Amino acid sequence: MVDYNQLLLLGGIAGFTIFLGLPVAAVRSVSSSKKGFLNAIAIGILTFLIVDVFSHAWETVGADVTRAYAGTASVSDALLGVVTMFAGIGFGLLGLAWYGTRFMSGASLRNSMSITAITTQTGYGQELQVVQRVEAYRLSSMIAIGIGAHNFSEGLAIGQSYASGAIGLALMLIIGFAAHNATEGFGIAGPLANLSEKPRIRFLLLAGLVGGGPTFIGTILGSLWTSNFVYILFLALAGGALVYVSMLMYNVARGQLSNNLLMIGVFLGLLAGFVTDLVVTLGGA
Repeated sequence: MVDYNQLLLLGGIAGFTIFLGLPVAAVRSVSSSKKGFLNAIAIGILTFLIVDVFSHAWETVGADVTRAYAGTASVSDALLGVVTMFAGIGFGLLGLAWYGTRFMSGASLRNSMSITAITTQTGYGQELQVVQRVEAYRLSSMIAIGIGAHNFSEGLAIGQSYASGAIGLALMLIIGFAAHNATEGFGIAGPLANLSEKPRIRFLLLAGLVGGGPTFIGTILGSLWTSNFVYILFLALAGGALVYVSMLMYNVARGQLSNNLLMIGVFLGLLAGFVTDLVVTLGGA
């Protein structure tokens, strides 16, 4: 029998396995095409997460709408669930797009870094490297945020399963999510593997906390308080955010690989996502 403290410990482990995939960012003895292939695999993993996130959210919303249509549930609650999902997708996708345009676009980066001064001191080649480095950190940060929102909903599922007495399901979810998070760390590290220098350790630690920490927080909240609307909202936010960052990563990978190699990498990433998800499926989730 798993007690509450053990549940929290296991929930934390499930989230922080994300750190297992982050060291890929420090790999430097590979060619540009190989880095692009790693990036393509990360795109496949994120694509799987998008499908997984939206299917879980829509399953919950659809069930509420079906019950409301049959007269066995509140119509207002069903409508609120639909609105919550689409609002979450819009905020996750359009909100990140607005944030990227407003604060992290090429123009704002040039203004904040005074590109003229950089050009004078280091030359155009090094200036370009500075901009590429900032863009890589920006993309990695957005991926970590999107995955963090997704992992918060996973933590809620773990906590809610425990609170309902389904201890076996909670344990299977922990195992499955721990395996998933290890591959998600690779998704965060993907953009940084393209840099000529090793990424900052402090950044990797922070990205791991942003991406994996919400699993632990969600486990705590889910075990104490349940809400379908919160669950739907964070799934939708995660899905919208992951769509945005996947498109950005695709644009980067297209410049590094042929279309055939890009698709092979995406396929392998999808395969990794589905294989690790089998553990959760075996748990009845």
